[in-house]
Amino acid sequence: MSRDDMPQPGAWRGAEAEAAAPGPEGAVLGPPEQEEDMYRDADEIEKEKELLIQERGSSDLRLSIAPEMDIMDYCKKEWRGNTDKATCMKKGYEEVSQKFTSIRRVRGDNYCALRATLFQAMSHPSDPPTWLQDPELTLLPERLLSRYSWIKQWKLGLKLEGESEDLVDKIKESLSLLKKKWTSLAELSAVEARQTACDELFTNEIEEYKLYEALKFLMLNRAIELFEDKEKGKEVPFFSVLLFARDTSNNPEQLLRNHLNHVGHTGGLEQVEMFLLAYAVHHSIQVYRLSKHNTEEFVTVYPTDPPEDWPTVTLIAEDDRHYNIPVRVCEETSL
Repeated sequence: MSRDDMPQPGAWRGAEAEAAAPGPEGAVLGPPEQEEDMYRDADEIEKEKELLIQERGSSDLRLSIAPEMDIMDYCKKEWRGNTDKATCMKKGYEEVSQKFTSIRRVRGDNYCALRATLFQAMSHPSDPPTWLQDPELTLLPERLLSRYSWIKQWKLGLKLEGESEDLVDKIKESLSLLKKKWTSLAELSAVEARQTACDELFTNEIEEYKLYEALKFLMLNRAIELFEDKEKGKEVPFFSVLLFARDTSNNPEQLLRNHLNHVGHTGGLEQVEMFLLAYAVHHSIQVYRLSKHNTEEFVTVYPTDPPEDWPTVTLIAEDDRHYNIPVRVCEETSL
């Protein structure tokens, strides 16, 4: 067992306690409501709890990733007071603004970790990951269900429930869509064209939720591989030991039933599951955790020692439950 992939100090300790806190993903956690009222207007607090809806030419278009805005303007709008939490957020944003000039807000509906990671990965100019090019990718659901009947407990995501199609067909369709969309975006060499196409994809709710279904299934597949490798005595990344050390996920079946099935419905990803997401998509996920400003955990990378050929996506988290996207890397200047 290697400890190279061990989370940074505290990155996973307490994650379960944080995830167990009530409230939807995207809600401000930690201070009581009366403290929030000191630095946010009532209407702003209410807006934070709603799904992010942006109009772009038509009221029928729901943009899951808001247009970019100056990162410090966003900070000033969201964190106006002088409470300890507001001060921490401001300092965190100031540090992030040394690297990125803008931010794009992500809809907070318990899919935002998947949404932010996938949007960043698909919109960046790079080749599709090798696993996505596997011609047998869409055969994965049938193969896994033939070996593990408990996967039939799978709970379909938002907008997909109640449909009569077979579970295998539904997940195959989701994987096929992910492959098709990611591949087509990678073929666009112009950055602006790729960004526009990616924005358009994330206004189509049905397709969007199918993509998340595919991601969750890839996470389950990776979890099964890691669990079986550990059972065989093979070396596994340390996060997988933590993943299956929880009372609620001693094995992949429990992980599905008690965690993955809830993503998008009643909860998002816990910290240790961010490692699993990174391993599922073969992307390093770097997160500015603003609530951990001025600590070793301010910049957390999942995994801590990724393979060199993995691209990196960068996210911002104010409370380890909701993720936004920093954009436009600052140009280096010399004195």
